Amino acid sequence: MDRQNEIIKCTRAAVEELLSAADMKPGDLLVVGCSSSEICGGQIGHASSPETGKAVAAEIMDVCGAHGVYLAAQCCEHLNRALILEREAAEKFGYEPVCVRPMPKAGGSFATAVYDAMNDPVAVEHVRAKAGLDIGGTMIGMHLKEVAVPLRLETKTIGEASVAAARTRPKLIGGVRAVYPE
Repeated sequence: MDRQNEIIKCTRAAVEELLSAADMKPGDLLVVGCSSSEICGGQIGHASSPETGKAVAAEIMDVCGAHGVYLAAQCCEHLNRALILEREAAEKFGYEPVCVRPMPKAGGSFATAVYDAMNDPVAVEHVRAKAGLDIGGTMIGMHLKEVAVPLRLETKTIGEASVAAARTRPKLIGGVRAVYPE
């Protein structure tokens, strides 16, 4: 199998596993940060690959669409880790759009590809997603709801990039007398 097909296969496997492990439902929000540089074996922020960003974005958007899950694509630090999502999702969750458009060297190839593929994309500064996928050390934690719970996926890498994932759960409150349904 060629490298690009392997990247696509691993991307699909990681997203499918995460959606299942996080018990994602239609209408939930998934945040994904992705370094195409890391996938291709380079250093994050220094070897952006629009082709890889586009392939990974297409696969993630396909899986999210099949499950009715909204995608929030995290931009790189040059855009302060803003997120790209469909306007419908921003309105549903009450996120205020900001004025920026990602590009491969300012936002990243992945976020650019998501922006280009969405029907009505907007950028927002913050989200509180139910689950997240970090491909290549992009630091998505700031965009997860409290309380983040790390998940160990079977898919450990996509290309050369490490993969980390998390789901969230409600805070446990109440002390020793409390009863928790999970």
